This record gives sequence, structure tokens and C-alpha cells, in this order.
Amino acid sequence: MALVAGDKAVRVRIYGRVQGVWYRGWTVDHAARAGLSGWVRNRRDGSVEALFVGSADAVDAMVESCRRGPPAARVDDIEVSSARGITAQGFVQKPTV
Repeated sequence: MALVAGDKAVRVRIYGRVQGVWYRGWTVDHAARAGLSGWVRNRRDGSVEALFVGSADAVDAMVESCRRGPPAARVDDIEVSSARGITAQGFVQKPTV
């Protein structure tokens, strides 16, 4: 999938207590419901990383939701950077890197 007019792509790193609290599953559910493409994965440093691709409004809303995450999570910080947006259609959970 490549970006089209009106689309946006961002890479997000989420820090805090975000592993072992269903953060990735929560992200897959929320991103799929929002019609986003991309992926989410744990990082060995304890953070969670995600790529969100879709309409600018849906991407922005998803990033804001990630600032809270699922009920058991504690988000201390979030970094957002622009991305190229090249990904398969749909939203998936990827292995830890």
C-alpha cells in the first residue's frame, strides 16, 4: 500500500509499562476498527513500536489513543515521526525486534 492524497503515515514508539499488558492486541483491534493499515510490535528495550497508515484524521486519533493505551498500560512517553507508509493492506502484529 502506498500513500494516496489525504493519507498520512507515522511511526510511533510508546514507552512505559506497555509490554505484557495487552498493548499490541489492543492496538491491532483499535487500528483495524479505524480502517488503518500497518503493524505493531514489541521492541527488546521494553517499548512498543507501530506504523499507522490511513486517513490523516484516523491516524491522528489512533496516536492520541496510544497515549492512553489499554487499561493495564502506563504510557510514560510517545515519540511520533513521519513514515513512508509502504505496508500491506490491513493491520497486523509483528514479532519482537
